[in-house]
Amino acid sequence: MKDDKALGRVLASLDAGLSEALERLKEFIRIPSVGTDPAHDADTRRAAEWLRDQLAGLGFDAAVRETAGQPMVVAHSAPGGRRKILFYGHYDVQPVDPLHLWDRDPFDPAIEDTPDGPVIRGRGACDDKGQLMTFVEAMRAWKAVHGRVPDGLTLLFEGEEESGSPSLQPFLTANEDELRADLALICDTSLYSDGRPAITTQLRGLMGEEIVIRAADRDLHSGSFGGLAANPVQVLANALAAVKDAEGRITLPGFYDGVEELTNQLRADWDDLGFDTEEFLSRVGLKQPIGEKGRSGLEMVWSRPTFEINGIAGGYAGEGFKTVLPAEARAKVSCRLVAGQDPDRIRAALREHVRRFVPEDCTVEFIGHGNSPASRMDISDPAFAAAKEALSEEWGREAAFIGAGGSIPIAGDFQTILGMDTMLIGFGRDDDRIHSPNEKYNVESFSRGARSWARIMARLV
Repeated sequence: MKDDKALGRVLASLDAGLSEALERLKEFIRIPSVGTDPAHDADTRRAAEWLRDQLAGLGFDAAVRETAGQPMVVAHSAPGGRRKILFYGHYDVQPVDPLHLWDRDPFDPAIEDTPDGPVIRGRGACDDKGQLMTFVEAMRAWKAVHGRVPDGLTLLFEGEEESGSPSLQPFLTANEDELRADLALICDTSLYSDGRPAITTQLRGLMGEEIVIRAADRDLHSGSFGGLAANPVQVLANALAAVKDAEGRITLPGFYDGVEELTNQLRADWDDLGFDTEEFLSRVGLKQPIGEKGRSGLEMVWSRPTFEINGIAGGYAGEGFKTVLPAEARAKVSCRLVAGQDPDRIRAALREHVRRFVPEDCTVEFIGHGNSPASRMDISDPAFAAAKEALSEEWGREAAFIGAGGSIPIAGDFQTILGMDTMLIGFGRDDDRIHSPNEKYNVESFSRGARSWARIMARLV
C-alpha cells in the first residue's frame, strides 16, 4: 500500500527539480553514443560511465560490465523489498544521418517552444535517453524523500539496442541468477495515439525469409521460349499469391495453430480506444483496410499474425522494354507472429508451400533472416492493475492495456531466459521523430513520465 504523504513529497521533489533534471538530460544527450558506429566506441563507453556515475551517486551499486560489444551498465539497490524488479533501457542512439536535415546540431540539445508545449530536441531525446532518465529521476526524488532508493531494484542499460542487441542474450544467459527478478519494466514505448497513458501487454514476433527461384541457365527470349520454359517470376508470383485466400486468411498449414482470440475484456478495452481504421490509413494516402475479414483495425495490427511481401525482383525493370524470361526471381517476405506461434514451424510451412509450386527442373533457395517469438504478458499479475491505476491518476485519463504491431525482442528474452514478464510503459508520442532528423521529447512526457514511475513504484515496492 502506498504512503500518500510520502508519495506527495516525492512528486513535489520531482516538480521542484525539473530544471536540473532537464540539464542532466541535456548533458547525457551531448554524448554521441552511436553504438553501431565503431568511430563512436569511446563516446558509447563514456555514456555508460556517465550512467554508472549517476546511479552510484544515488546509492546504487553500479558498474560498467564488459561484453563482446558495447558495455552494459548494471546497478543494484540493497536486497529486500516486496518484489524484485528489473528496469531496462538503452543508452545507445541511432546515427544522425542525413545531418543536413537537422535544424540544429543533434548532439547540442535545447528546449524549444512548440504549439504542443516545450520539447527537448536532440538525438536520443526520446529513444531512449529521455525515457530512461524518467526512471532515474524518479529514483533521485525517491532518495531525496526517503533517504535511499527502494530495495530490490536492478537496473540494466545496454549500448547495442539500435544494432539488434547482439551482446544482450549472451549477457542475460551468463548472468541469469544476478538479473532474474519478479517483474521487468521497460520504458521504450509510447503513449497511445490520442495521448492517453498505456501499458503494452503483447508484442508480435517476427519471421523473415528470402526466396530465390532459378530456372534456365540464362535469360531467355520470350518469343522463342515463352509458354514453354518455366518463368521463375511467374512461379514465385503463383506461390506467393496462394499464401492468402480471398478472405485475407493465410493458407499455410498449421499457421493459426496456437493463435487465441481476444478475451471479451480486452476486446472491450480496445473498442473503447476509438481507433478509426480509415483515419489511420488516410495518414498514408489510403482508406480501404486489407486483411482478415471481420477483424477490427486494432486486432489486425496488434493481435493477428500477418504475411507480407517486403520486396520482389526478377527480370528486366530498367528503361524501355526487354522481352525476356528471367533466369532468376527472388522475394523477401516476413510474418508478424502472435503468442502461441512457433517461428520455426511457420518457416518450415512456408518453405514446403513454395516447393509445391517449383517445377522439377527448377531450383529454390531459402535464406533465413532471423526470427523471434511473440510476447504476451500475464496481466492477472496485480502489478499490472496497480500500474494502470497509477498512470490513470497521474495523467487524469484512464490508462489502457494495448498491443504493439512491432517486435521488442528483449521482452521475449526476459520471458525465455529470465522467466519473467515485462511491463512496457513509455511516454513517447507519435511525432517524436525517433530514428529521424529533429528527434524530440515533450517536456511534459519527461516530467509526467518521472512522476508516473514514482507513483508506480509506490505501489510495487
